[in-house]
Amino acid sequence: MQYVEDIAALEALYGTPGEPALRKVATRLTPAYRRWIMTSRLCILSTVGPDGTDGSPRGDDGPAVQELDPQTLAMPDWRGNNRLDSLRNIVADGRVSLMFLVPGSNNVIRVNGTAKLTADTALRARFERRGRQPATVIVIRIAEIYSQCARALLRSGTWSGEDQSGDLPTVGDILAEMTSGEIDGPAYDRDWAPRAAKTLW
Repeated sequence: MQYVEDIAALEALYGTPGEPALRKVATRLTPAYRRWIMTSRLCILSTVGPDGTDGSPRGDDGPAVQELDPQTLAMPDWRGNNRLDSLRNIVADGRVSLMFLVPGSNNVIRVNGTAKLTADTALRARFERRGRQPATVIVIRIAEIYSQCARALLRSGTWSGEDQSGDLPTVGDILAEMTSGEIDGPAYDRDWAPRAAKTLW
């Protein structure tokens, strides 16, 4: 198999981007981009570090981020599995990308920039829920914001309303497989929902 290994060869396989694709890019929150991002409750955070890349879904019951100023966003790091993959990457290499999704919209808003991690008391308090605060907050400095082409979500029928979960393995099934049965998969699945309900925030 032959691979594309230089930019000139890559560009020869595609046309040039149209004017809208280039002119939609902003370097800070505009009124339209602000409205879109503050409607999004689900964001995919991508990071890079010395051990590789990481992509992590981030969601909340309101906006996934808060605006600190037109060029700065803050994202709470709520309790998860404590692997800290994204956070380790941010500490080592601050480059991040975020993809904001809104159910029903085939558009995705992308933010590229740099991030730092803080345990600042006042900032953590801004995200308090049910008496709990995130352990840390990711502070993102925006380099660019732009809308992503809608074709991927159109092709996949993401918001079609069709339940595509079908006969998927559960996380318990995966853990049982990965540990050759040392972890009791059905017990993990049974206990997870009530445990998660107590630790969403």
